[in-house]
Amino acid sequence: MRTMYLEKGWYNQVSEEKKVKTPRMPKLWEALVTMLILVGALALGIVKYETDPHVPMFIGVMGAALMALYLGYKWEAIEKSMMDGIYKALQSVCILVIVGILIGVWINAGVVPTMIFYGLKVLKPAIFFIASVLICSITSLATGTSWGTMGTMGVALMGIGFGLGMSPGMTAGAVLSGAYFGDKMSPLSDTTNLAPAMAGTDVMTHVKAMILPTGITYGITLVAFGILGAMQYHGGDADMSRVTEFSGALEAVFNINPALLLPPVIVIVAVAMKMPAIPGITLGIISGAIMGMIFQPECNMGTVFDFGMNGYYFSDEVLAMFEETLSPETSYTMTRLLESGGILGMMSSVAMTIIAMMFGGIMEDTHQLEVIVNSLKKLAKGPAGLVLLTECTCVLSNAVMPEQYISIVVPGRMYAEEYREKGLHPALLSGTLESAGTVTSALIPWNTCGVFISSTLDINAWGAGGYGPWALFNWLMPLINWLCALIGWTVKDLAGKPYKKSKAAAKAE
Repeated sequence: MRTMYLEKGWYNQVSEEKKVKTPRMPKLWEALVTMLILVGALALGIVKYETDPHVPMFIGVMGAALMALYLGYKWEAIEKSMMDGIYKALQSVCILVIVGILIGVWINAGVVPTMIFYGLKVLKPAIFFIASVLICSITSLATGTSWGTMGTMGVALMGIGFGLGMSPGMTAGAVLSGAYFGDKMSPLSDTTNLAPAMAGTDVMTHVKAMILPTGITYGITLVAFGILGAMQYHGGDADMSRVTEFSGALEAVFNINPALLLPPVIVIVAVAMKMPAIPGITLGIISGAIMGMIFQPECNMGTVFDFGMNGYYFSDEVLAMFEETLSPETSYTMTRLLESGGILGMMSSVAMTIIAMMFGGIMEDTHQLEVIVNSLKKLAKGPAGLVLLTECTCVLSNAVMPEQYISIVVPGRMYAEEYREKGLHPALLSGTLESAGTVTSALIPWNTCGVFISSTLDINAWGAGGYGPWALFNWLMPLINWLCALIGWTVKDLAGKPYKKSKAAAKAE
């Protein structure tokens, strides 16, 4: 009886073990099916029906989850992957919320209107684009954040650009070019520290390795924007009456004072002194609120709370004044530009970030993207081929796991060993991660960076009037980086000397 019981128990145990399905590595076609579901849903929603990307992205999440179930993962593990993905983007979510408060408070305090007003007085049409690139470059280098730069100086420059009659797409492109140059090169930037950590080198070696390709790209960008400004707006051909009307409207609603430029200076100095971004931006909120209560009669703690939550909006009396005194175009742009910000104004971006990272978490933990990349490794021939493959992977990560950090972390982990095996210095990998992962995130509309830009600057990435074609630095950077590797300018061996391919490696290729 005891023998029968033991045998029966052993049989039941074996039967239960057989019922448990062990997760397996996905096959290439299975990973491609998941990606096709995502890309198809996004294309259908955004291109055909012109909807927001949130629900199409969630369809991609469902596709990734179903594939994970098919691969043998339990729902609990899939859910944990989604939560882990969201956790990785929580810093981005916090910054989105805080920048929303900052914009609402700064508009209410007159900080953003003051920056726009004085910018209209100083900037001239022919040099506006170059000046925009330089202003955002300096701000981003000093603070290490492209998001903070676009949320402050970018918003102001978009208003100045309108006043000068500039193309919104070109203006946003100049803002992005400067902001991402600084983000890419500043030792204070998260991505500038993350990329060398993933590749296996130090920050200063990483920055030094990026100087040549980034400098070439930056120079081309400045020349291109200089030509655009000179050709289209040479000799002050812009309609300056719009500048006068726009400046007068700002003065009619806000008290303009140079002292209101102090909050942006405080943010720049705080972060430049290595204060983390979140407390640095918070200082900007506090200083903006204090300055607003000093200079704006209508600004008090009640309006700070209100506009910080709901975003700034004009009173009915001000809107009636706009209708009576301003042209319809100027009235429309005043409200569209300055009625923004607030926590609620960023909720669409927060939701997009959460859904995108749900998808990214599943794709990373179930190895679906890894399978695709491993199959592509066979196509890499020589250092330049490996650089090109890394860049393509970064762009792919920005599209299918749409978070800037993921486009650095995942390819960095995947290719670090491959670079070492080929005898290549890790700084080549870290520079490539930044040249493709950091900067191309802005060109993907559903990427967290693309969503932030659209929400903050109130302009779409692509389509009529979009900023995509004019973000010259962002789409030139991967090309120039690859060309420098192809020529051999940036390719170093593990000792940091010019790379010489071994005979064995040459024969293997």
